[in-house]
Amino acid sequence: MQGSAPPLHIVRFGVFEVDLRAGELRKSSLKVRLQEKPFQVLEMLLEHPGEIVTREELQKKLWPENTFVDFDHSMNTAVTKLREALGDTADNPRFVETLARRGYRFIYPVAPVSPPAAVGAGSARPREGRALPYKLVALVAGLVVATLAVLLGLNVTGLRDHLLKAVGAVREPPLRIQSIAVLPLENLSRDPEQEYFADGMTEELVTYLGRVSALRVISRTSVMQYKGAKKPLAQIARELNVDAIVEGAVLRSGNRVRITAQLIQANPEKHLWADSYERDLRDVLALQGDVAQAIAREVQVKLTPQAQSRLARARPVNPEAYEAYLRGRHFWALNYGEAPEALAYFQKATRLDPTFAPAYGGMALYYTEAGFSQPPKEAFPKAMEAARKALQLDPELAEAHAALGYAKLNYEWDWAGAEREFRKAGELNPGSSDAHWMYAVYLTAMTRFEEAMSEAKRARQVDPFSPMVNHVGAWVSMNARRYDEAIAQFKSTLKIEPGYGPAHFWLANCYTLKGMYPEAYREFKAAGTASGDPVLGYLDAVAGKKKEALKALEALKRTAEHAYVDPHSMAILYCGLGDKDGAFACLEKAYAERSASMPQMKMEPWFDLLCSDPRFQDLLRRMNFPP
Repeated sequence: MQGSAPPLHIVRFGVFEVDLRAGELRKSSLKVRLQEKPFQVLEMLLEHPGEIVTREELQKKLWPENTFVDFDHSMNTAVTKLREALGDTADNPRFVETLARRGYRFIYPVAPVSPPAAVGAGSARPREGRALPYKLVALVAGLVVATLAVLLGLNVTGLRDHLLKAVGAVREPPLRIQSIAVLPLENLSRDPEQEYFADGMTEELVTYLGRVSALRVISRTSVMQYKGAKKPLAQIARELNVDAIVEGAVLRSGNRVRITAQLIQANPEKHLWADSYERDLRDVLALQGDVAQAIAREVQVKLTPQAQSRLARARPVNPEAYEAYLRGRHFWALNYGEAPEALAYFQKATRLDPTFAPAYGGMALYYTEAGFSQPPKEAFPKAMEAARKALQLDPELAEAHAALGYAKLNYEWDWAGAEREFRKAGELNPGSSDAHWMYAVYLTAMTRFEEAMSEAKRARQVDPFSPMVNHVGAWVSMNARRYDEAIAQFKSTLKIEPGYGPAHFWLANCYTLKGMYPEAYREFKAAGTASGDPVLGYLDAVAGKKKEALKALEALKRTAEHAYVDPHSMAILYCGLGDKDGAFACLEKAYAERSASMPQMKMEPWFDLLCSDPRFQDLLRRMNFPP
């Protein structure tokens, strides 16, 4: 009985050859560098040439259920890297075809490559007595040597370089590191009361590295989930989609601080650098700059003169003021936008050190968010005062520029000034997710949706596991009337944090605007939205529950007698009821009070009912909206 043929492990398509056993992609016999996930995608596609491989099948094999990762982002990144390695494009694919919302298909003909036949019992034996003449052998050998000399001299298809590398005469250039994640620094004091300090030092190091424009640095929110995690570094790097990891520890003893850090290349895993730095707490900013510069040197990225100056220049800081500032950042990170404890610590820091700019920057960010739940004329002037004080002390403080831009957008309605500040913040700290998502909100208000989506994507790239950052991108899609896309994005956000209320709330908004009322009520309930909410009232109105909508309106009016209620939100409810006059009365009140929601009026779907009315156009004119 004839035995079955051995399995083939090498396949060819075009000028490419894939060794599935060795995990190698070669082009014209030269190895092409391809990371693990993109290669696994290629492997699955080659297993089923000409057939659809669904995104679900890819997710099940490449990112199992217990893998905590933004699948859509990681899948898109893997396919993009695969296409780059193959010189392929999504618009005009030669190898990998995308089938929207379904999966991918390998469309180029694939041919197996048989291994060379072994010489065995059945192989032909050379005939004896027919040796080739000596002169002919010498001639052939001479031709081979001459041909090799020409090929090596001309370096045809990189042959010379390939051979020199093989014998060790030329070293492979180091892997270029373009993205990095700083894992939470370990608290060596073992004092739980000092955890805020270790976390704060982690965030500060992230911020310092984020100023290096040549690096994509993962933000604090996304790295903090790995605090205390025992996952392999290679797995963490894959989940965060970075080339290298920084891990280390911090020890505070009195007013002395020591940071020990090491840099590890992710794939292949390789220790690149380690060092220890110790300074007085007064010089902690210089310490952070030293560590950031050392890492930048090790990954061989070119620092701009501005970045060099920024990292090298650090003034002494009052230790107690710095400690108060770190506590403020701790509470701000825990309760973004609703953190009175954060404000109290920022204020304490400014009292202890009136020249400490970051504390004023923290106050400015707090007040810009407070302007949505407090009377704007009380909150935003404080935000602008704090931001300008911070910039007077430190003109290159990115968070202060972002906060000032947010105040100019939502309170002053200074569109050009707001964009200028957002751009400046992004230039000073490309790793600031705040700068990117705030700019995305601005661009959405200007109905520049494609640019807004691009900025939201940049925010996700540096903070992929932040539910707030992820839901901003979905919010942009919703206002661009791309409801199905927004629904998918909100659901993706809820995979990151299932109980994240804002994602449930805005998902309910999408369902309402699509007329999917049962789904909308379900999501409002999941968000914990109380009766009397204006958007829930809008849903009642358009779903035919007019009595409930009117009750919600009366409840809002009663609340407004003793607490701040944004008139802009009441206008939404009036639109649901079809009452244009009531809606315009609320919008005029919102205009007079400088409601922080008014800049979104031009593009919000709730107000489609009003767009053709001359009163709506008059409001836009008075707010100086660009055409």
